[in-house]
Amino acid sequence: MKDLILVIAKALVDYPEDVRVDVKEDDRGTVYLLSVNPDDVGKVIGKQGRIAKALRTVVTSAAVKSHKRVMVDIIS
Repeated sequence: MKDLILVIAKALVDYPEDVRVDVKEDDRGTVYLLSVNPDDVGKVIGKQGRIAKALRTVVTSAAVKSHKRVMVDIIS
C-alpha cells in the first residue's frame, strides 16, 4: 500500500525526491502520512480536494482484500 501511494504521489509532484510516506497504526486502522515538498501540496490536494479524494479512493479500494480500514493524511 505504501508503494502504491509513493508511485501515485511521485507522478503528481515537481519534487519527487521529497515525497515520503510514513505508516502509523492506531485503534481506527492504518494511517498513511503522505509528506511532500511545501510547493507541491496544492498539486497533491488538487482543486477542491479532487486529487486527494481520488488518491484516498484508490488506496481504500486496494485495501479491501486486507479487511482493514486505511486512511491517507497529507502533510507538508
